[in-house]
Amino acid sequence: MKQREADQTTTASSPPSKSLLSRLFNGETSFNFFGRRRIAFAISLFFIVLTSVSLVTRGLNLGIDFQGGVAWQVPKTESMDATEARRILEANGVRSDNAKIQTLDSGSQQTIRIQVGDQTEDIRIAVRGDLAKQANVESGDVSVSSVSSSWGRSITEKAIRALVIFLGLVAMYIAWRFEWRMAAAALIAMLHDVVISVGIYSLFGFEVTPATVVAFLTILGYSLYDTIVVFDRVQDNVAKFSGARVSMGDISNISMNQVLMRSINTSVSSILPVLSILILGAGFLGAVSLREFAVALLVGMLTGAYSSIFVATPLLTLLKEREGRYKNMRGPLTTGEELAYLVSTGSTVGAKPVRRHQPSADGPEAPVITPAAPTALLTHPPRPRKKKRR
Repeated sequence: MKQREADQTTTASSPPSKSLLSRLFNGETSFNFFGRRRIAFAISLFFIVLTSVSLVTRGLNLGIDFQGGVAWQVPKTESMDATEARRILEANGVRSDNAKIQTLDSGSQQTIRIQVGDQTEDIRIAVRGDLAKQANVESGDVSVSSVSSSWGRSITEKAIRALVIFLGLVAMYIAWRFEWRMAAAALIAMLHDVVISVGIYSLFGFEVTPATVVAFLTILGYSLYDTIVVFDRVQDNVAKFSGARVSMGDISNISMNQVLMRSINTSVSSILPVLSILILGAGFLGAVSLREFAVALLVGMLTGAYSSIFVATPLLTLLKEREGRYKNMRGPLTTGEELAYLVSTGSTVGAKPVRRHQPSADGPEAPVITPAAPTALLTHPPRPRKKKRR
């Protein structure tokens, strides 16, 4: 009977286990991000190799603004389709095997877009007239746009120059505001995002337009923002745990768990509007220019949110572990309840001892127990001491 009452008392006094969503919302997660860095690096390496191979073998589907050439856009009718468009090109002496012919849906009407290399003015007018005649529309209903290849090269060079200047300014600012290790880790993470994002455009054959370049520069800023948020928390925790024997790996895990919910909220609140642009604007309303912009934003935001947690911060930790004060504390990471306590309190007071490894003069590394601060043993205030009689 007494045993049953004791069991009931224990059950009533122990707090119920919280769900993952509850722990995420309250900032009480204890994920061992740094301990699983090899898995994250392997995933990133896989996508980098895959997209890089696609960039080398297939290249990018450059739009007319970068490649130069002529583009006709004609309404699609029963008598006008892609096959007829190729026949008209061949009839006017234009090779159709390298022509880009797309069917665009604007919701109320479908149009056919034909893009080829640069042509003379006479050929442009002749093809325009034949397309209008085949589609049974007026010549003014067929739009013609022309961009020279030199202008396209100029736009490409300016885009690359802007990217280099942006990365240089970012590196200098982070090195001045934080330290050079954080600047190096942030640059590697941004290059990771750019390579994967551009490679996905090559892998799926998406057309690269000026709107795509603007989106790429936008996602660099987004990726940098998310990375700086994590780095700022890392810097705060480095100063907070400077007086305790806490390894850089543990500080990294503590920081990433503390900002995890903020990163998720930022990513979700940013991705939802982009999805609405992609689904509603490009899908239902047929705005193709919005699709080119939204796809780049969506891919970049996903890679940016991933790299800030799984690439930038682990790289920073590996660089910081080479410092003298952290070099001798590398070993088993704090996990489970101890890590959850450090994440929620931000203090080692009350935490259990953590087993570390330090180099020994006698031979291999010997385990050392780092004592933590003592916890309170009394559950009630102490009784006042009696005054001594004189």
